Amino acid sequence: MKKIELHWKIIIGMVLGLIFGFILLQFEGGKNFSNNWIKPVGTIFIKLLKLIAIPLILASLIKGISDLKDISKFKLIGLRTIIVYICTTIIAISIGLILVNIFEPGDGVSAETVSKLTDTYSESKGVQQKLSTASEQKSIGPLQFIEDVVPDNAFKAFSDNRLMLQVIFVSIFLGISMLLIGDDKSKPLKSIFDSLNDVVLKMVDLIMLTAPYAVFALLANVVVSSDDSEILMALLKYALIIVFGLIIMIAVYSILVFLFTKTNPVWFLKQISPAQLLAFSTSSSAATLPVTMDRVEKYIGVDKEVSSFVLPVGATINMDGTSLYQAVAAVFICQALAFDISFYDQLTIVLTALLASIGTAAVPGAGMVMLVIVLESIGFPADKLAIGIALIFAVDRPLDMFRTVVNITGDATVSMIVANSVGKYSKK
Repeated sequence: MKKIELHWKIIIGMVLGLIFGFILLQFEGGKNFSNNWIKPVGTIFIKLLKLIAIPLILASLIKGISDLKDISKFKLIGLRTIIVYICTTIIAISIGLILVNIFEPGDGVSAETVSKLTDTYSESKGVQQKLSTASEQKSIGPLQFIEDVVPDNAFKAFSDNRLMLQVIFVSIFLGISMLLIGDDKSKPLKSIFDSLNDVVLKMVDLIMLTAPYAVFALLANVVVSSDDSEILMALLKYALIIVFGLIIMIAVYSILVFLFTKTNPVWFLKQISPAQLLAFSTSSSAATLPVTMDRVEKYIGVDKEVSSFVLPVGATINMDGTSLYQAVAAVFICQALAFDISFYDQLTIVLTALLASIGTAAVPGAGMVMLVIVLESIGFPADKLAIGIALIFAVDRPLDMFRTVVNITGDATVSMIVANSVGKYSKK
């Protein structure tokens, strides 16, 4: 019998999870059953992926840099990575703004719906937490982001997945230092990290054996814990515009892959699909990172020297899907609450969303925190911020799943473009 490919196993798990979730909704104790017996399976899977994320970044980044032999290659890869990430983010924000201005989803939201959403969510713990976090982010200095990248304790950075940029800094610093002292002196340490890299990759393979069962649990729990269906239907037009924009962004990546690497976009999407499906299920670029790196290196053909830098950096600062979502959400909120914004305000959204995508990268629930910062940048009334966030809070979780898919697809695309530009891409 022909072996079923991983992405098909994951898709089957997702479909069965959705069906099982809807079945549980028909029973009074279905939600409790899901929380007690189904949700833990998905939670353990995400924890396992996060468990190996930092060792994988540490080992692969140090190995990749120390293998370069020439530090000028690293500078070339780093500069091109940042430039391409900025360009794709600007494209994503622009697509979002174009769509929301054409379809104007906020104009179709009734006063009754606004009132219901406000009553349901404006005082919720989740909304207030996002507002508080955004306030803290806004109050920091312009160079605070750079300051936060540099840790004062490497082991503390290794102990917290939210400090991924600090882990990347330590890994790059150590890798460059090994490069500068020469092969003879760095060989013993390099052997350790080479071995660690091989072990962590094997751990990825073992974890992925459980992926179909984990996505079953994750999707079933999403269905069971979904909000009021009437509220979700009221926000359907807004949600569909974001999903449509995200699909366009996937098409943009496909075009870029074809133009810059001469690779068949369909083949590319097929190879990256297991990582996309996991990103959809987990809503976390960081949790999906080990799988993204595995697919990009083993199945697409990007050299580890490039992928070990581009992908960890992308998982932390590249938020194309999230940036597109912010552009749509910001204008949608303004439309729904009758707050007029000018063309200049929309240019401000582009710039602020771009900067916020980097500056708030390490913040939990970064998407909505970034949205608050974007709204404040165009002078949105402070007393209506909670109402604005409450408007979209109900559909944030499912949309987060879609935009995470775009985020990791963008990471893979940029890794291919950069690798091809430095002669480190060989199609499998």
